Amino acid sequence: MRKIYHLSTCNTCQRIIKELGGGEGFEMQDIKTEKMTGEQLDAMKEKVGTYEDLFSRRSRQYAARGLKEQVLTEDDYRSLILEEYTFLKRPVIWIDGEIFVGNNKKVTAAAVEAL
Repeated sequence: MRKIYHLSTCNTCQRIIKELGGGEGFEMQDIKTEKMTGEQLDAMKEKVGTYEDLFSRRSRQYAARGLKEQVLTEDDYRSLILEEYTFLKRPVIWIDGEIFVGNNKKVTAAAVEAL
């Protein structure tokens, strides 16, 4: 399976997709317009280890909701990601059973290498 979970309005996501050949050969899911399912999120968690590893603290909602001052559990991370798409660290790139999460240079380079 080759799939990219992204935001079409995110310049960083679009730059990374361009590095991956413009998304050719990938199923694309814009998480803003096509809400992610619990099953999809659970499959991601199985590959990365924890929901926290999929959670983005860069989301504006993180500070706005005062989450920085709270101790969050794995169930909290899962619920928050499913409730608010901006809490998913993105893009999430599946390439033939491997998963690449986030936009740091090492992750992007590894995804490009996997192609």
